[in-house]
Amino acid sequence: MVKMLNGLYIVATPIGNMGDISNRAIETLQNTDFIICENPNHSRKLMSKLGIKKKLVALHDHNEEEIIKNYIEKIKSKPVALISDAGSPLISDPGYKLVRHCIKEKIFVTTVPGASSIISAIQLSGLPINEFIFAGFAQKNKSKLLNFLNTISSEQKTVILLVSSHKIIQVLEIFASKFPNRKISVCKEITKLNEKIFNGLTEKVLREIS
Repeated sequence: MVKMLNGLYIVATPIGNMGDISNRAIETLQNTDFIICENPNHSRKLMSKLGIKKKLVALHDHNEEEIIKNYIEKIKSKPVALISDAGSPLISDPGYKLVRHCIKEKIFVTTVPGASSIISAIQLSGLPINEFIFAGFAQKNKSKLLNFLNTISSEQKTVILLVSSHKIIQVLEIFASKFPNRKISVCKEITKLNEKIFNGLTEKVLREIS
């Protein structure tokens, strides 16, 4: 059994391909007292594939303060893991307040790094990666999305947006109307069997995806 310090372990999980989880991540999940996750039903499937049986505690935007109140003392006295549904936790996922509170309380916090859809996408994009901006999820409201595009219209750095699959056409249509000649990349199902990467001018990518 691996000797672990008491505290919070931020553990990256696969974004698609199960082979991308590290041995250290598996060892950490095996030896933590319990696992804090976004969706226990989703994470239970991953744990089953890994042969790990642990208590799973749901953490989302609406209960993070409650989780801190109910579990912070346990995190002080036990090793506890924090995972997201996929990839590296806290990136457009809940958990920031919990980590901040642990730091404030001088509780041990460490990371077990691994897969990240953001890093993988920019590697595959063919766009400059020496400097980039991560802007989170694309605004669902059309006017807010247009306002956002106005703010980045003169941005020289590569800008990364997360877009849900059922919104991608709508977002690309707005992009095409605003930046028809801008080079973009759309990365779908990264690391999975049906991984697809679309690179080129906005209108070209829109035609290919549509």
